[in-house]
Amino acid sequence: MSLYTRLVRPLIFCLDAERAHHLAIGAGSRADLVLPLVRAACAVREPRLEIEIAGIRFSNPIGLAAGFDKSGTAVAALSALGFGSVEIGSVSLDPSQGNPKPRLFRLPRDRAIVVHYGLPNDGAAAVAARLAARKRDCPFAGRKWDSPLGINIVKTNRGQGAAPESPDEIVGEYVAAARMLAPCADYLMFNLSCPNTEDGRDFFADRGNLEACLAALGEVDFARPVFLKVSPRGGIEAIERLLAAADPHPFVKGFMFNLPPGKPDNLTTPEAVWRGMPGAVSGTPCAALANTCIRETFRRMDKTRHIIVGAGGVFTGAQAYEKIRLGASLVQALTALVYEGPGVVRRIVRELAELLERDGVEHVADVVGVDAR
Repeated sequence: MSLYTRLVRPLIFCLDAERAHHLAIGAGSRADLVLPLVRAACAVREPRLEIEIAGIRFSNPIGLAAGFDKSGTAVAALSALGFGSVEIGSVSLDPSQGNPKPRLFRLPRDRAIVVHYGLPNDGAAAVAARLAARKRDCPFAGRKWDSPLGINIVKTNRGQGAAPESPDEIVGEYVAAARMLAPCADYLMFNLSCPNTEDGRDFFADRGNLEACLAALGEVDFARPVFLKVSPRGGIEAIERLLAAADPHPFVKGFMFNLPPGKPDNLTTPEAVWRGMPGAVSGTPCAALANTCIRETFRRMDKTRHIIVGAGGVFTGAQAYEKIRLGASLVQALTALVYEGPGVVRRIVRELAELLERDGVEHVADVVGVDAR
């Protein structure tokens, strides 16, 4: 057990989950002066893990998933932990307060969290200004060890009772937010499936809406790679529908699968504990569905055009390795930070490198999808 799991985590878990999250982000936002020390303590350089995707160089394939730093306030500190990439957001065109509290819960027995945030963020204009100021004012921003930055873009959650919006208005929000944020990002991830908002679950399940959105995005030269984050529901039919919709649009470089809405069937925590917790489950319980989506998408996609970003229950190098062998070129983690602390990034990266060495693999790209063929 690490110092974090023995001493720090029990204290943190005495706090409300959202309160603890805000304290962590607040600490990261004020850590500029110690970033070189953090980087020296946490980051690991492993040449066999360095990978290039869509023209972007990643020091390793282990990234931080969107949802931890929602408005880009702690990017430099999170990068210094050794992540190969940091994805912020989801960011919407307009600011949003998200869903009513409480909206974040822990399920320690399942090494999971229940998320019902509902996309709170400061809005695209504020986030873009913050990121631009960081580049200008932070003495450590832009250094060669800064991880590539992804920005996850979503439609504004205006809350229950808000007036319905037309398909053109929804698509227009994605385009307008992306225009503001693209200059600050290394890549854009369009969140087309939020399980925790009333209008975010099913809109893009309609192929016509998906095609209209991709057509509108295709009219703008963002000069950044674009990835689509979609629902894991719908099985092979939904995957084939996604690939068919993306096929005419060369700016789409890959795909990622979101959390499924509701509660999975494989929770070991008694129902009486989680019955009153609204939201989707992140962590170990969603790993199996995520792995199935990765494998089936890899089997069907054009591998010369697309890559997969894998997520869901990544706590160890072995779990990251499994997703890579199923077809993920990049892997993201988030819940592992809650249960294992900031040192988990270093451990996952080292374990992944050791697994490649054990198997006689020269480079991580050589094993992408070997178990899906």
